[in-house]
Amino acid sequence: MSVAVRPAGDRAELVEVEDNAAAVRLGRALRETGAYAEVVIGHRTVLVVWDGARPDVKPAPGEVESSETKEVELAVRYDGPDLAEVARLTGLSPEEVVGRHGGAEHVVAFLGFQPGFAYLVGGDERLHVPRRDEPRTVVPAGSVAIAGPYSGVYPRASPGGWRLLGSTAAVMFDPGRESPALLAPGDRVRFVAG
Repeated sequence: MSVAVRPAGDRAELVEVEDNAAAVRLGRALRETGAYAEVVIGHRTVLVVWDGARPDVKPAPGEVESSETKEVELAVRYDGPDLAEVARLTGLSPEEVVGRHGGAEHVVAFLGFQPGFAYLVGGDERLHVPRRDEPRTVVPAGSVAIAGPYSGVYPRASPGGWRLLGSTAAVMFDPGRESPALLAPGDRVRFVAG
């Protein structure tokens, strides 16, 4: 497996790996060591940050498969303002879009954009559609959306350019929870119409 390690300041390194699965495995393994102040998983990268001297931990992406991933079902009301447009772009009916979106297992690739926003991969390739030409100034919290190879749920109201398929009542980010973000890299997600 190809791995490149690049300095990222005086107390951090960016580890580049071949794919998202390797990034998730490596990031989880490095978190489990407890050696780093922060481990941030990206699509094909892992940023490690330390306090004081650099930890003597060697990155090995294929070494550990964490047992801490979970399966999450999110109930979705598929009535989003872009559902018909996604159907038109894909040549599917709205019902087929819903069936394909809900019928696929998604995996959390990484978190970003805002606290608790999980970029989900692994959905049906027929649903890979571009972002909107004009982003919305406000996307409601709980909006279930797609863009390119990703699905996601907006944790709070914000601007956004993804195509909205529906909404969920699930709380994606709650600073009062032990783990504030509902989802973590490697978790498996199913969207259930309801």
